[in-house]
Amino acid sequence: MNPVFELDRYTIRRKLLKVFGASFQVFDPEGRQVASCAQKAFKLKEDIRVFEDEERTRPLLTIQARQVIDFHASYDIVDAVEGVKVGAAQRAGVKSIFRDHWHVLDANDQPIAEVEEDSMGMALVRRVLLNLIPQTFHLDGGATFKQRFNPVIYKLDVSVDRDATVDRRLLFGVAVLLAAIEGRQDS
Repeated sequence: MNPVFELDRYTIRRKLLKVFGASFQVFDPEGRQVASCAQKAFKLKEDIRVFEDEERTRPLLTIQARQVIDFHASYDIVDAVEGVKVGAAQRAGVKSIFRDHWHVLDANDQPIAEVEEDSMGMALVRRVLLNLIPQTFHLDGGATFKQRFNPVIYKLDVSVDRDATVDRRLLFGVAVLLAAIEGRQDS
């Protein structure tokens, strides 16, 4: 397994001034870039690629939506090196209207964990105040995803418990997906 998946803490930052699509960088706790992500523009279905290098020559993961409609969308997360699906993330549809909620699925699409916004009250306040209050998500399989407020740059800090029960590649894919999907709602 690539060492980037073994990190217990990392930050995902959206690149500024990207005209088409979205681009993200992943940094370790010491501030070194350890991965690069590209979200393809003009696609009806989300298509996100994660690379080990900035030149995007060494792929790590692919994240692709199964359907066009985002309301209850499922996103397959595939290990690009091994060519195997490690799992999926599925937006909880109606449940996500008031409080963002995701189901984390294993490679056979069986639920193994849930990601949920920190509190209903804070979620409602965020929606009224146009997301001026950063979101925090908790994954019951052993991770926390916390936005840092910055009106110019989107940042998501990820903390993974040492005893996390979810495959680290899947956790990494979920973090990138949260940065891409939920982060887009904040801009």
